[in-house]
Amino acid sequence: MSEQPNILVKDQAGVRTLSINRADRLNAVNAATLLELTAELQQADADPSVRVVVLTGEGRGFCAGQDLGDVSGQGLSFTEHLHQTFNPLIRTMRGLNKPVISAVNGVAAGAGASLALAGDIRLWATSAVFVEVFSNIALIPDSGSTWFLPRLVGFNRAFELMALADKVKADEGLRLGLCEAVYPDETFRADVQAYAERLAARPANALKLTKQALNAGLNGTLDDALNLEADLQQLAGDHWEHLEGVTAFKEKRPANFTKKP
Repeated sequence: MSEQPNILVKDQAGVRTLSINRADRLNAVNAATLLELTAELQQADADPSVRVVVLTGEGRGFCAGQDLGDVSGQGLSFTEHLHQTFNPLIRTMRGLNKPVISAVNGVAAGAGASLALAGDIRLWATSAVFVEVFSNIALIPDSGSTWFLPRLVGFNRAFELMALADKVKADEGLRLGLCEAVYPDETFRADVQAYAERLAARPANALKLTKQALNAGLNGTLDDALNLEADLQQLAGDHWEHLEGVTAFKEKRPANFTKKP
């Protein structure tokens, strides 16, 4: 019997869904899975038919973080492991030229919580549970959590969630701003697909430039943002999407941003 792939890939209507396929471990990831997921994201970025990427998990979990059985040997370098696996993955997600949706269908724990936070849009199922579990094994949050979480909920709340490893369920996650929407478990995949297709119908070049500006703005000054906006606005204005948007507005019809006239 052939071995099951670590990552399942599905394309539909300009949306590529990447599903972590380790359901028997609540999608806890090993090094091979992380490298494969990074490679799949890079392939999606290079594929012009892909306009939106959805990251989710098979079964009952989104991602339970690092598979501890994969790193339980003596002499482990935590630094090297992060630099070789999780860090390239998070950088790829944030640098992707296309929107990335984290579709959290169940538990998102440890580094899995970081993956959930790294999406441009975060959609949760009602069964989703978010937990910064690191302190339970006397480690610190990694894979970007210390950067993402305080920007969403503030320093004090982020520290509390990390120190106490409290579980955050879907209703609380929505209130805190950890997700943009919560959908019923029964319709979650269909709801995520519908949301992603709405996003895929938007102007891809403009969204790419918007993501670049937002990423830069998180660490820059107002002057930096104003200067970058002026430069990127020129790129947006010179693109065919802009002409299509203006023409559609004048003709009082929906713009078609998925096919160049």
